[in-house]
Amino acid sequence: MARCDWAGPDPIYIDYHDTEWGVPEYDSRALWEKLVLDGFQAGLSWITILKKRDNFRAAFAGFDPDIIAGWGEDDVRRLLADPGIIRHRGKIEATITNARAWQRIEAAQGFASYLWAYVDGAPLQTTLPDRSAMPTQSALSVQMSKDLKKAGFKFCGPTIVYAFMEATGLINNHVTSCPRHAACAALARSPAV
Repeated sequence: MARCDWAGPDPIYIDYHDTEWGVPEYDSRALWEKLVLDGFQAGLSWITILKKRDNFRAAFAGFDPDIIAGWGEDDVRRLLADPGIIRHRGKIEATITNARAWQRIEAAQGFASYLWAYVDGAPLQTTLPDRSAMPTQSALSVQMSKDLKKAGFKFCGPTIVYAFMEATGLINNHVTSCPRHAACAALARSPAV
C-alpha cells in the first residue's frame, strides 16, 4: 500500500501526511490554529505554511486566541515586519478578528463541539481509490464557510474550509490504498461536550 500521492518525496510533507493530516482533531485551540493556517495558505502552497509554521506559532503567541483577540494595529505592524511569516495585512487582521469570533463560539458551546456537529461528531469516511475524483469543496464546506462567516470569521471560503476539514479529520480523505486511511478511521471518536 502506498501513501496519498500528494505527499510526494519531500520529508516535511511525508511527515505531515503520516502524522497529522486526516487525524481527527478535537481540541478547540488546535482546530482554530489549523483554520487560521489554512487561511494563510490561500493562494500559496501548503508546504510554504509547513516550513513557516514554527515562525507563525512564535509570532502569534502560540496561537492563543485569547491573547490574539486583544491585539490591535501595533501588533499588525509588528507582524507585517516579521519575515518568518506570510506578511499579508488582510490575513493578519483576519486572524485577530477570527480570535474574537473563536472566543464567542468557544464561550457559547465550544469551538470543537461547534465544528464536529457538522459531521454529527464522527469523521466522514471517503472510499476513493485515488485523488482524481477528490473535490476541492463540498456542500458541507460551503455551509460551514457561510456559518463561520456569519459568526464573524474571515478567510474561510468553501475551498479553505474543505482543506481544513481534510487536515483536521472531519473528513477522512486519505485514499483507500493509503495505510493512513484505516489508521485515521480507527482514531475517530465523538468529541467531549
